[in-house]
Amino acid sequence: MPKMKTHRAAAKKFKVTANGKIKRYKAGKSHLLTKKTTKRKRQLRKATLVSPADEKRIKMMLLK
Repeated sequence: MPKMKTHRAAAKKFKVTANGKIKRYKAGKSHLLTKKTTKRKRQLRKATLVSPADEKRIKMMLLK
């Protein structure tokens, strides 16, 4: 059986932490920024972890 290929789009969007959790960046920081508060924009900069419901699916895409 051949090796599984990494889903390249997923590889560009997600990183795996040292503990095996998946890190992602928040959506909503690309346009229509004038109506968003400074606090909201600042909080969107920070990375967060993928929800446990989606984690298995994303790990399959990131298999190397």
